[in-house]
Amino acid sequence: MAFKSAGNQSNAHKTKTPPPDDTRQEAAYLKALGEKQTPVTIRLMDGELLRGWIEYYDRRMVRLTREGSPNLFIFKHEIAYIAEDLLSNPRPEKIVRRDAPNRPK
Repeated sequence: MAFKSAGNQSNAHKTKTPPPDDTRQEAAYLKALGEKQTPVTIRLMDGELLRGWIEYYDRRMVRLTREGSPNLFIFKHEIAYIAEDLLSNPRPEKIVRRDAPNRPK
């Protein structure tokens, strides 16, 4: 009966590589939020909640546009998370009235 040597055990327990720090999905997500003007809630690291929509972003900050309040530039390192706020709509869509189709008389 053969026993595994200590040298073979190190090869048997190979560690997985850690996930990358940047998946490059953040920019795509922020771009989609901005293009659709999706209402968002931003929680800051100190617990403060801000609501609006993301109009601009770059590597270090996002611009939160708010209805009835000043727009804010927020450093990303101050953001705990950004969540889509599906219950409110800070920028209402224009309502286009379409006449009812002509009905035969």
